[in-house]
Amino acid sequence: MRAALWRALAIAALMTLGSAARAEPVTLDVFYAFPAFAKFHEPIAREFMQRHPDIRIVFRAPAPTYDDGHQAMMRAALTHQLPDVYYSGYDLLDELVHALVKQDELVDLDPLLAREGNAFRQKNYSDRMLELGRVDGKLYGMPFNASTPIMYYNVDLVKKAGGDPDRMPDTWDATIALAAKIKALGSDVAGLVYGVQDYPGNWLYHAMIMQAGGIVVDGRQVPLGGSVLGVKTLQRFRSFVTDDGMPLISLDQARQQFLAGKVGLFFDTPARLKQMSDLVGGKFTMRTAVFPVDDKTKGGLPTGGNAAIITTQDAQKQKAAWEYVKFVTGPEAQKIVVETTGYMPTNLRATEPQFLGAFYDQHPNDRTAALQMDRAARWVGYPAGNSVRIWRAQRDIISAVMRGEIEPKAGYEKIVKDTAAMMAQ
Repeated sequence: MRAALWRALAIAALMTLGSAARAEPVTLDVFYAFPAFAKFHEPIAREFMQRHPDIRIVFRAPAPTYDDGHQAMMRAALTHQLPDVYYSGYDLLDELVHALVKQDELVDLDPLLAREGNAFRQKNYSDRMLELGRVDGKLYGMPFNASTPIMYYNVDLVKKAGGDPDRMPDTWDATIALAAKIKALGSDVAGLVYGVQDYPGNWLYHAMIMQAGGIVVDGRQVPLGGSVLGVKTLQRFRSFVTDDGMPLISLDQARQQFLAGKVGLFFDTPARLKQMSDLVGGKFTMRTAVFPVDDKTKGGLPTGGNAAIITTQDAQKQKAAWEYVKFVTGPEAQKIVVETTGYMPTNLRATEPQFLGAFYDQHPNDRTAALQMDRAARWVGYPAGNSVRIWRAQRDIISAVMRGEIEPKAGYEKIVKDTAAMMAQ
């Protein structure tokens, strides 16, 4: 009897231990770029874990930029120390996908989304938005953040320069002309800042080409707008300095100048809208306007932001990671992102009354990014890799053109030549 009792107790103990082991939460290792984005990643993760107590989200230290995050991921791929989930910049997604697919360390999300049913997909995600996360026809990234560049402007300076703050220019010649008038208001005022020479990615460079209907990448060819538009783009960057008084300072310094009321027009991501609005306070009236587009028929804008990819090959973690990715791209999380930043929502349900509802009516500056959705186009990277090195080399040449050290035509030719050389490496 006593032996049977001990056996029963032992079995019960083992069952309890097994149950406890099964109850251990799944921990997901998650990596994203830009430390400032903790302001929405952290609350979203907290909300997710409250709803899924069996899943724990642990963030790696954020990368300073998408480029830095991309390089960290490429290194991690070599040592097989990848995070379970990563938020990749759209322009770097192709290169990262090609590297991870070769190692069987990336999850095709199409089958996971298909299991949710067609009704779920149609209710939550547009085909246009999902296209941002596709590489070679397969869905590897679920779009999480999405934005196109917008114009921030100082209403007071626009009025003083004789402009109409209710009818901002929508072509670049008119924009440059208005900025020149703002510059003429005083020696301590810049008409315009378009910080392409210090931007962490090629977003603003590609935007200027694409808004004019130009092609940046065509298969494995990189025309960068072609010889005519490519040179005109660099000429325009130079005119920002010569005609509009743009200071060639760091992007952070330029933002501070705008916030101090010393810049009329400032071009940047809507992701900083909430921060910019808070910092401007009552110093002046700040509004936003759509990005000028010269070619109203073919012109588009590169969609910035990032897509969430899943790399883990552990079945249990994959299941948990998909639940997390569904949540961060769902309406509840997108509400947090939009209200915290200025990004456009990537989920169709996010604009429903119970989520964002009347938010855009109460915050007209936030509506600007949404007004550009019909201009949103894929932000493509360089097909043969070396995307980060390529942009940094291009940026150095653009900066030299803007300083007047290289003529625009020679600058364009050098950009094309150097890009081709780095792609061949």
